[in-house]
Amino acid sequence: MKVISSEIVMSAVSPKQYPEDGRPEIALAGRSNVGKSSTINTILNRRKLARVSSSPGKTRTINFYLINEEFYLVDLPGYGYAKVSKNEKATWGKMMETYLSSRKNLYEVVLLVDIRHEPTNDDKMMYDWIKHYGYGSIVVATKSDKISKGAYQKHFKVIREKLGMSPEDKIIPISSLKREGIDKLWGNLEDLFMANDLPITMEEAPE
Repeated sequence: MKVISSEIVMSAVSPKQYPEDGRPEIALAGRSNVGKSSTINTILNRRKLARVSSSPGKTRTINFYLINEEFYLVDLPGYGYAKVSKNEKATWGKMMETYLSSRKNLYEVVLLVDIRHEPTNDDKMMYDWIKHYGYGSIVVATKSDKISKGAYQKHFKVIREKLGMSPEDKIIPISSLKREGIDKLWGNLEDLFMANDLPITMEEAPE
């Protein structure tokens, strides 16, 4: 996938603020410290489009990034940050449930987990939630440069068992530092676009 243009066009807390143009959407979910903003910047080949904060839990809205003027990459609020109040957690949970359950043009929700660690109970709950709404065929394992490639399968096994993944569901390791795994993720998303006959231009990025 060649990303020609990308821009944040909307930060929403309720359906009335979602884009109304009907373009396809792919959403990303993950814990507050999983590296979601860095991953977004990496796959879009931008340095500071998604804000990377030193303080987890800063993303408190649903952020819509318009890609190539054809589809949206949607950044869901990070979860699992201990310093967030119960009221805030409930608000974010409701916000995400409303989005997941009502968005007709949402085609996939990708869960991000840290490859180095067993997924948390919050990750498991989020994955079950995503699966309940018919998504979750792709899990991205971030920070893959932090372990050796020879250890990938061992860590994949832990992730699969903790989340209860189906054998056909995929884990894609990504390193924002080394810019690895991006083509594989885009390849899987392109397969999704084609399977759903979506009018998305799939020009390959230059080497």
